[in-house]
Amino acid sequence: MADFNEQIGDELDARTEIIDLLTKEMDNARRRLTEIKDQIESMQNSVDREQTRYTGIATELRTIKENLATVPREDIRDKYDEALDVRFRLATMRGQLEKFESNYQMLEQYQKTYAQILSILQGYDVLPDSSGNENMRAFDVAGVIQAQEEERQRLARQMHDGPAQSLTNFILQAEICQRLFDRNPDRAAEELENLKTNASSTFQKVRDFIFDLRPMMLDDLGVAPTVRRYLESYEEKNDIETKVQIINDDRRLENHREVMIFRSIQDALSMARDYAAPNRVEIKLDMAGDKIKMSVEDDGNGFDASVLQDPELAEQAHDVRVKGMNMLRDKLELVGGTIHVQSSEVDGTVVRMEIPAGEPTTNFK
Repeated sequence: MADFNEQIGDELDARTEIIDLLTKEMDNARRRLTEIKDQIESMQNSVDREQTRYTGIATELRTIKENLATVPREDIRDKYDEALDVRFRLATMRGQLEKFESNYQMLEQYQKTYAQILSILQGYDVLPDSSGNENMRAFDVAGVIQAQEEERQRLARQMHDGPAQSLTNFILQAEICQRLFDRNPDRAAEELENLKTNASSTFQKVRDFIFDLRPMMLDDLGVAPTVRRYLESYEEKNDIETKVQIINDDRRLENHREVMIFRSIQDALSMARDYAAPNRVEIKLDMAGDKIKMSVEDDGNGFDASVLQDPELAEQAHDVRVKGMNMLRDKLELVGGTIHVQSSEVDGTVVRMEIPAGEPTTNFK
C-alpha cells in the first residue's frame, strides 16, 4: 500500500511539473502574440502608406502616358524607376507582413494546443497512446504541430519567392507591352510571347505547390498511384534517380492512413534531398498484410542515427535530420506506427516504417 501511495505521489508530482511548464509556455506564447500583433499593425500601416504612394505614382504615369510627346524621356525613365522601386518595396513589406501573420497563426495554434493539454492534465485525464496504454502525449502533439507549421512556412516562402514574384513580373511585362503596342509592334509581340512562356512556367509551379499541399489523386486513386506520381516529379525536379517497388498496389485503406503513408514517404524523401545529396533513392511499399511496410533508401551522406534510440537525446539533438526523423516517429506513433533508421557515411541511409493497416474500407473519399 505504501509503494502504491508513493507511486501515486510521484505521478502527481510529474503531472504538476508538466502543468507548470505548460502554464509558462502559454504565458510566453501570450506575450509573443502581443508583440507580433504590434508588428503586424505597424507593418500594415507601412504597407498602406506605400500603397498610397504607389497609387499616386500610377496616376502620374497615366498622365505621362497621355502626354508622351511633351514629357522628356529622362522624366519618363525616372518615374518608371520610381514605380519599380516602390513596387519592390511594397512586395517586400507584404512578404514580411505575411510572415508575421503566419507566425501569429502558428502561435495561436500552439496556445490552443497547450490549453487543451493543460485542461486534460488539470482534470487528471491522460491521452492514450497507440497501443491503448495511458500515456502523456502532450509533447508529441506539440512536436507534430510544430512540424506541420514548419512545412506550411516552407511552402509559404516558396510561394512568395516563386509564383508571387512571377506575378509581379507579369504586371511589369504587361505594362511594357502596353507602351510598345503603338511604337514597336514587333517588340510588343516578342514581350507577349515571353509573358506567355513565363505564365506557363508559373502555372506549373502552382500545380506543384497544390500537389505538395494535398494531392487530389490521393483521395481518388489511392496511395500507390500518388506515390508513383510524386516520385516522377521528384526525379524530374531534383535530378535524383528513383526506383519504386509497390506490393498489392490496388489496396485501399482508411483515408487518414493513406495520408500518413504518403506524407511519411514524402518526409523521408525530402530529408534525403535536402541533407544527404543522394544520386539515387529506392522506395519500397508493401500494402499486403495487417501492417503496411515502407522503406526509403538513399546513397547519399549519412548521419549518426544512433541518437534516435534515446528519445531524450533525440529531442536535444542539433542535427536537422535527427530532429526530422524524431518528428516523423512522433507522427507515426500517433497511429500505432514505428520507424527504424540505419545510416552510415559509406552506405547512405535506410528509413524503415510500419503502420497498422486498420479496418477494411470501401470509402475512397
